[in-house]
Amino acid sequence: MVRYALNRLISLAISLLIASVAIFLVVEVAPGDPASYMLGINAQPDTVAALRTELGLDVSKPERYLTWVSGMLGGDFGTSYTYRAPVAQMIADRLWVSLPLAIYALTLSTLIAFPAGLFAASRRGRAGDMAVMGATQLGVAIPNFWFAMMLVLVFSITLRWFGAGGFPGWDAGLGAGLKALTLPAVALALPQAAILARVMRSALIDILGEDFMRTARAKGLSRRQALWRHGVRNALIPVLTIIGLQFSFLLAGAIIIEQVFFLPGLGRLVFQSITQRDLIVVESVVMLLVFAVIVVNFAVDLAYAAADPRLRTRT
Repeated sequence: MVRYALNRLISLAISLLIASVAIFLVVEVAPGDPASYMLGINAQPDTVAALRTELGLDVSKPERYLTWVSGMLGGDFGTSYTYRAPVAQMIADRLWVSLPLAIYALTLSTLIAFPAGLFAASRRGRAGDMAVMGATQLGVAIPNFWFAMMLVLVFSITLRWFGAGGFPGWDAGLGAGLKALTLPAVALALPQAAILARVMRSALIDILGEDFMRTARAKGLSRRQALWRHGVRNALIPVLTIIGLQFSFLLAGAIIIEQVFFLPGLGRLVFQSITQRDLIVVESVVMLLVFAVIVVNFAVDLAYAAADPRLRTRT
């Protein structure tokens, strides 16, 4: 298990290095100069040059890359061009919105998908299976931003159970914070739950046809007992893959939902920074999100090894 983890850690480090180079190059080749954007089209060339020097944009790209990477390794993400504030602090403030939202949505998605997938698999071909599959097909087809607006219309405007947007901050209390994140989490969770339920059903149906499941039934276990004791664990590999991918998506891909609900998360920060050509913020946030994705995949790999010991012998 230790060797397996070390191999994955080496792969993680290499992936982060390649990702940092790719992110820096992609952001740097984007058109537009931050200094010119900040000063406007009527700014004098010497004024633009002075601002570029102040922002550190007058040095070569390799030097800027090394400065950026070395700063991140030391916890210094630089200073925002637009807000003149430490990028690390800006990310930390917004991470306390995006991370709980992603965890909340993933928890709801898992709590919905697991029972639905188990129910559908145990009743393959029956009315219950067709009902669950029909619901999941609808969940996959509906865009989450449209679903988010319907949630606002019903639960905020009509029933007035939740606010239509905004975030009061965790200083207002855990209950107030979770209440503000409930509708966004539901809007993110239901489409993901539909995908996860379908994967869970397919994995369980494949497992139900295996010889060890027939042996378990022959030993006297009921279909439900065999499913819970032997089927679920063996079906976890594809399910864990989807859960890992979903967490990465929920953390990095909730930009539209954050816009709909006016949440001050990482998605809105990236969107605003792109429009303002705040390169250092864009690079740092995207790098942080890539790091989160890679770490989640690393955790999923370890979960694979825990669920299936045979994988520990593979490098």
